[in-house]
Amino acid sequence: MNSLASKVAVVTGSSTGIGYAIARKLLEEGASVVINSRDNDRAAAAAAELKAYGPTFSLGADIAEPQGAQDLAAAATKTFGRLDIWVSNAGINAVQPSLIIPADDFRRVIDVNLSGCFFGAQAAGRVMADQDGGGVIVQIGSIFSQTALQMRAAYATAKHGLVGLLKVLAVEWADKGIRVLNVDPGYIDATGQAHLDKNNPAYYTDDQVIRRTPLARFGTAREVAEVVAFLASDKASYMTGSTVTVDGGWIAYGGF
Repeated sequence: MNSLASKVAVVTGSSTGIGYAIARKLLEEGASVVINSRDNDRAAAAAAELKAYGPTFSLGADIAEPQGAQDLAAAATKTFGRLDIWVSNAGINAVQPSLIIPADDFRRVIDVNLSGCFFGAQAAGRVMADQDGGGVIVQIGSIFSQTALQMRAAYATAKHGLVGLLKVLAVEWADKGIRVLNVDPGYIDATGQAHLDKNNPAYYTDDQVIRRTPLARFGTAREVAEVVAFLASDKASYMTGSTVTVDGGWIAYGGF
């Protein structure tokens, strides 16, 4: 039996990459899924592909704005009748020296990666608190929720902030039947982090990532999705306020 049969999910930033893989896995496990991108056309194209795995609906919305999150929650309830799972996956980066990063770039990363997660959780929580069965909110963080690298002041600040948000919401909403969890991926092939600029010392080469990772390879978006699907299911019913790291041992390793 599918572990998420009859469940309804929203996955932000699910037109590509990790978000797309998460949406597909939730569909395979029996959920209906609202597919999201800031761009309506990208969201619709991804939903059209993913409908082969289960019921989908698409909506273009900017989750950095409260209204975007509210629109997604409303789309789930209007289309599928309820909202059981909210995955805050949408995120951006700005890899720049801290002395010169423009204020607008810094704010935009915080707006999308941290404020957007709060607005999404708030919109989802309002629905889940008033329905039978509560729900599950999964925030997609990063190994930079737990550590840092140069030129990632905005990104690491936002991801560290998710840890505090996780703990507050998990404790505050437990009596409403809402579980809140973080998943912290390491270097995942779908993100392309190591492929942006081979000559920029702020980025690792593929070989450096593999050498630095105890499991000696990149992770896959599917591996992250498998963890999210487990956390969203009743198999993880006693888990809340926890972070699951999917990084091939990156955080555990103290060398290079």
